[in-house]
Amino acid sequence: MELLDDIRVAKEIVQALLKAKKTFRMYPDTNPMYAKTIEDTNAKFRNFFDYKDELTFKIKQNELFCDSEQIYYNSQKEDNIALFFFKDGLREITFKKGFSVKELEDFLKILTVDYDREVLDDDVVTLLWERDFQNVKYVVDEAFLTEDEDYESEAVREVKDKASDGDELSKAYEDSFNEEGVKDAVIVPLTDKDLHTIVKEIDKDAHDKTGKLITIIFEMLYQAEDKSEYEDVVHFLNSIIEFSITHGDLETALHILRKTREVIGGPAIADDARKNLNMVFSFLGFEATIKLLGELLDSGIEINEKIWDEYVAFLDKNAIQPFITILGELKSIPARKNVINALISLGKKDIQSLAKGLYDSRWYVVRNIIYILGKIGDKVAVDYLLKTVNHSDIRVRKEGIKALGELGTPGVFPALRECFNDPEVQIRTAAARALGNIHSATAKSIILQRMTNAVFVKTEFSEKKEFYEVLSRWKDNDVVEFLMKTFRKKVFFKRAFNDENRACAAYCLGLMGNKDALPLLHKAKESKNKLLREYVYSAIKRIEYGQ
Repeated sequence: MELLDDIRVAKEIVQALLKAKKTFRMYPDTNPMYAKTIEDTNAKFRNFFDYKDELTFKIKQNELFCDSEQIYYNSQKEDNIALFFFKDGLREITFKKGFSVKELEDFLKILTVDYDREVLDDDVVTLLWERDFQNVKYVVDEAFLTEDEDYESEAVREVKDKASDGDELSKAYEDSFNEEGVKDAVIVPLTDKDLHTIVKEIDKDAHDKTGKLITIIFEMLYQAEDKSEYEDVVHFLNSIIEFSITHGDLETALHILRKTREVIGGPAIADDARKNLNMVFSFLGFEATIKLLGELLDSGIEINEKIWDEYVAFLDKNAIQPFITILGELKSIPARKNVINALISLGKKDIQSLAKGLYDSRWYVVRNIIYILGKIGDKVAVDYLLKTVNHSDIRVRKEGIKALGELGTPGVFPALRECFNDPEVQIRTAAARALGNIHSATAKSIILQRMTNAVFVKTEFSEKKEFYEVLSRWKDNDVVEFLMKTFRKKVFFKRAFNDENRACAAYCLGLMGNKDALPLLHKAKESKNKLLREYVYSAIKRIEYGQ
């Protein structure tokens, strides 16, 4: 990696740390944004360590340097990461290649220590020392610590004074709910304290204040000037969506999503703002967000079908796998139905991702995925579904066979024909029904080949009847000729089996309503075989009286 690349990646790492600092203060460790922040920051470090073994930041009061190049500068006291380290005497910090995800998380927790608190027992150096990082080394200016002990308290006091005198956003936010409308709202830079204020206000009275809050947040977007401020707005919107889902209020979440889509499509928005706003839609498909949605669906709260469908329309394909996960965990039928409908809609965007659910260890999840693929009706799904006819669970095999019959492409015929050799009668008859659903000349030929096979004569009567019932869907001369020939056939041996075939043929002719068969049927009305006699009478009645 060249020096310029080193500097670029180092700058990206600093920006990732600044973003993580804000995110960790806003969200608990159970929130998807918390986990995603760790993942994104770790990726930045890994990108550097792919080429270098160590990353060293030299620290000045308002600056950070890497290889003598300035990579960060901030003259303000608020959210100044250089000052955060410098005030406690840190002059250099080095991250080694073995820097783990757990160490990163612990380091980020130290980074987000609130030094604006009234009492702060530990400084940054102490926290680093207590954690005893194996892959983080640092240099402390001991002389600075001993000779200028009041530096930190002075820095903290100045920040507090600035916060108490200039907390304009909090005041503007509170005043907005006591007015009919927002007039000449003053937009000021967001601070961590502002984030907490807004989240607390949501908790106090969401239904009364959320609408105005959303208006304020989008106004902040229009006034934002850099990437960090755009990210803050997205964090706010995601927090409200999460809060709304938790409290069963999908309408508020939809209000945000509609507004976000409207803003993204408008001309008066910066490219960076548009890019960040798209993350709102990605947030909907995070595993933790979908899990909250599953809890809402399973809670028994009635979900309006139109609202649900509109919400699902905002989801992207990244929601497919999380939905598959909760599909096997939901307890109520309405909840599963909603998720299945959602996957039918989303699966059209990415059949391959949906098909991964066919490898789930839970048979009922696999069966549901097969059903969903069948409803989508995309011929691409056939290649995935063909494998399900060999699944260990008979319920899955049946559903797979049914779906293949619904899709009906030429590639399904070998698999359906092979199903006739399955030891389970339910699978053999399911394959016959699937071929009947395809209703092509090839499907008819496969059915007739099976029925003329010597093995078929000895199958149970109920199975034979199923095949003849399927055959009745073709009303052409080939089928009529086959049925007439079967009905006329007489044998001296195995007469019982032959009479079963004749009874099935009569049943099939009756289903087809073939009047040309009436003379032949009437001749057999007095047969000594009770089964044959009953089916002949039934066929005559159906043909003559339509019953």
